[in-house]
Amino acid sequence: MPETYDVAAIGNAIVDVIAPCDDAFLAENGLTKGAMMLVDAGQSAALYAKMREAVEASGGSAANTIAGLASFGGRGAFMGKVADDPLGRVFAHDMRAIGARFDNAPLTGGPATAVSMINVTPDAQRTMCTFLGASVEFTDDDVDVATVEAAKVVYLEGYLFDAEAARRAFAKAAGLAHGAGRRIALTLSDSFVVERHRGGLKGFIETQVDLLFANEAELLALYETADFDEACEQLLRHCELAAVTRSEKGSVVLSKGETLHVPAEAIEKVVDTTGAGDQYAAGFLFGLSRGRSLRDCARLGGLAAAEVISHYGPRPQVSLKDLAASRGL
Repeated sequence: MPETYDVAAIGNAIVDVIAPCDDAFLAENGLTKGAMMLVDAGQSAALYAKMREAVEASGGSAANTIAGLASFGGRGAFMGKVADDPLGRVFAHDMRAIGARFDNAPLTGGPATAVSMINVTPDAQRTMCTFLGASVEFTDDDVDVATVEAAKVVYLEGYLFDAEAARRAFAKAAGLAHGAGRRIALTLSDSFVVERHRGGLKGFIETQVDLLFANEAELLALYETADFDEACEQLLRHCELAAVTRSEKGSVVLSKGETLHVPAEAIEKVVDTTGAGDQYAAGFLFGLSRGRSLRDCARLGGLAAAEVISHYGPRPQVSLKDLAASRGL
């Protein structure tokens, strides 16, 4: 089968509501700074009523990665679940407008489209309260066989480990991808996800994952250690390729043959870290799908991450393809 897509991603289809706040607002509302917590529809609505004027944008971690991939000029597909409601239609429109395939039928008669209330403090840390809504209704029936088999890499969002049906979808996607000679990539998404599902994630990584994305905190949580080098050593025993981001320290690419330390892209001011990991994955996956060196993959990831943290919102606001060209990438 010809390779139709550089990356096909499975993730939560979410609309982000992003607003500035201070540390006092987080404390008053019992929010853990820098974390993602799950809330119900009522809690989400109550928090929304307290937030400052907000920016609404289609989000969701893996969907953001596909948006970044498209900005580089890559071919992407996304699988996720929205409801047949206004936000669901906005999400579907936004995905198709960037040239990504998104064909999952909307949910009718169930919960509303997922929404994430994101409060950003002056130090650019984002604190997320997510109502998963229709996104948790994604099942293995929603995994499109032809799309998975026609992608060079199938990218899975760790946040979905909170839903049992989605874990079954991951297993189906991994079986299909490997059966077609494709790679499976997984992002750990959040250290709290790791804490909730450490055993399941480790098992999935050891048996199904070809490429792991994580930030430093997630990796340390996975192996329950404060020693970064030790965590890297443990990971290399179970995964042939990994990219670990370390904020201003750049990223580390781990493979059986070498360990690469790639510095972060310089930036004048960090405005909002929402989407930084998503866009790093976008650049790395784009480079990998086009046969670039691992160092170039990490540089493309760092470039995309630097662009997205320079403004509010989880998706690029300039052409990443043009930006990469200007940097000789």
